[in-house]
Amino acid sequence: MQTHTEILAKSNLNNGISLHDHLQHVSYIADIYSRKLGYNSDICKYGAIFHDIGKAHPVFQNRLKGIYDNNQIDFRHEISSIFFIPLVEKNLHDNIIDMVIAHHRSPIKDVREQGIIDLINLEGNEEVFIRHSEPWEEWMPIALDILESLNVKVRKINLAEAKDFFCYTIEHCKNKRQGWSEYKGIMIGADHLASAVNERSLSISERIFEIPDLGYFHSENRKSTIYPLSLVNTDNNKKHTLVIAPTGAGKTDFLMKRCKGRIFYTLPFQASINAMYERLKNCLPKDSDIRLLHASSRMLLNNNSSYEEKALQAKIGASVKVLTPHQLAGLICGTRGFESMAIDIKACDVILDEIHSYSKVAQSMVIEIIKVLLKLKCRIHIGSATMPTVLTEEIKKILGGSELIFDVHLENKILDTFNRHKVFKHKNDFFIEDIVEKAIKKNDKILVVCNRVTSAQQKYIQIKKTFPDIPIMLIHSRFKRIDRNNLEKKLIEYYANRDVMPDSCIIIATQVVEVSLDISFDVMITEAAPIDSLIQRFGRINRYRNEKFIKEKIIKDIHVLAPAENKKDCLPYDKDIIDLSFGELPDSEILNEKDIQRIIDKVYPKIEIIPIGTHLVWEGDHFLLKELCHFPKSVLLETLNIESACCILQSDQEMYVKGNSEIRTALEIPVSRSVIFQKNTKYGISKYGNHPIIIDDTMYDSNLGLVWKEIENFL
Repeated sequence: MQTHTEILAKSNLNNGISLHDHLQHVSYIADIYSRKLGYNSDICKYGAIFHDIGKAHPVFQNRLKGIYDNNQIDFRHEISSIFFIPLVEKNLHDNIIDMVIAHHRSPIKDVREQGIIDLINLEGNEEVFIRHSEPWEEWMPIALDILESLNVKVRKINLAEAKDFFCYTIEHCKNKRQGWSEYKGIMIGADHLASAVNERSLSISERIFEIPDLGYFHSENRKSTIYPLSLVNTDNNKKHTLVIAPTGAGKTDFLMKRCKGRIFYTLPFQASINAMYERLKNCLPKDSDIRLLHASSRMLLNNNSSYEEKALQAKIGASVKVLTPHQLAGLICGTRGFESMAIDIKACDVILDEIHSYSKVAQSMVIEIIKVLLKLKCRIHIGSATMPTVLTEEIKKILGGSELIFDVHLENKILDTFNRHKVFKHKNDFFIEDIVEKAIKKNDKILVVCNRVTSAQQKYIQIKKTFPDIPIMLIHSRFKRIDRNNLEKKLIEYYANRDVMPDSCIIIATQVVEVSLDISFDVMITEAAPIDSLIQRFGRINRYRNEKFIKEKIIKDIHVLAPAENKKDCLPYDKDIIDLSFGELPDSEILNEKDIQRIIDKVYPKIEIIPIGTHLVWEGDHFLLKELCHFPKSVLLETLNIESACCILQSDQEMYVKGNSEIRTALEIPVSRSVIFQKNTKYGISKYGNHPIIIDDTMYDSNLGLVWKEIENFL
């Protein structure tokens, strides 16, 4: 048997793997998918083997060598691939067509107009067929050799038979109804994973889709009166979970114990995702397949991480994946790859932690995601320290009511043991230096939280000037991604660690510290914010519970600045909500934990569900897209700024151009998408990577981050 190692699937500049090897790797993984997910193994195997066989065509091979005519209509190898599907049983044909013809392009209304129906409409049947088949007698035997070496029973296919199947495929695609293809999802997932790990596909394939070992969370030594949720029996037959409890009550353990399958753990912020990823790595067995997913996730993996570990992060099949709900938004928007995402998450446990921490539009998105997760038979577990009752009731209704939800709340007498903060309200920030000075004398660790980057930068400069000998650090979202990751690590391992830094220190931060960062400081100074955000911030002060904490009722001070007088200075929040939140806080008194729900409900007596139906591919139980099709992008995702813009320094431009995706990500500074419409740079926008705007080096400081006065409204 000839494998034709000279016939490539990818160019020598892109790993240079042979077509035979690539098809073999994809088929390994597709076979595992079929066995572990319960799909037809023959369909998955043959779909994987046939999906790229059209790359044996000389036009594609020449293109890999840099020989092609830019003026010609693009050659689509998946069209050439379908000519060989008649080699297998007829009853397999339709599903294999779905796997092959649409794994790169929507058949119709593709963004590049390169789907099979798009090309037919542009050129006509005959022209498309000739361009993708000829010279048939030259390359068809090579393709058959490769297929035979992959254990496909081959025979010569004449041109007429190939054309007949080409015409059948066209009608098959034209007659598609509304819906989505699970086999397309398997194909995309297997192709992407195999392309990432190549020859390691066989060893990788045996590890994917494994249910995690959660023995650590179920062990008896995790039970303690210090963490009251650890004493609640999680063996409840109800499918879903809703738990409202303060920081430090044991929510994470409780939610993990409620899981029965693979886990998707969602959190709202990058910092909290990173912290949870590290926490789970320490809790689960060493060989567990735990992954994280956000814009900078590959950088969090340290230098000891294997190429394999880095390559797997965004691929399907993890035992545990830690991510934001925004990464799941493709499920409701129908963007590229949504089918493989659906296959990945189907029937899994999905933890939605701190679900309250989203904007109105994002909250509407999360609610719609929950609805789709239910269609995919997921078990949904929701945890929060602060959630308005009206939102709780809305979610309960969506999940199916009390018959399906294990609803857990702590009694008031237990909540009383969580009283830990005394709140002081201030009309202005003139007092800050006095508070900092007193805290330093007590050797306290001080956390200052601002609502906007510019405000945090100004306070950093002010406090550093006044206290030059005290360790101080600024952290926010407008640093280079690599610098931001290093700052988070430094915060947790150095500044917040009494064993490493026993003396006083000062951290200036934005909302990036609100959720799930495992730090405990002694004093907080914070700008006024919505009550739910404030409660999360307060959770970084006097965080750790122990017997001494409960017995002595240790209380730490929180200082809250009055809201700004104009709406602009209250951004990114709503001034009315901030004013109401500030008014409901006690002054010079202990904030009682049992009163927090009442305060939240006073601030949020109703919820505003922003209508986003025009952006969705689901309408009730009806899927609105034609099967095999997807949207290239989503207006909703852009509105949420999920696909955020970025900038790079002019001095980093050459490294960005030459670097791989990991290097490019490290150099990027996230900014609002609105920035790309500004005309504040003489260097323009890069043509590479994420097309960052190129800024002058003077606009970035290693301690302050991005200092861009012209666009401060967007920062």
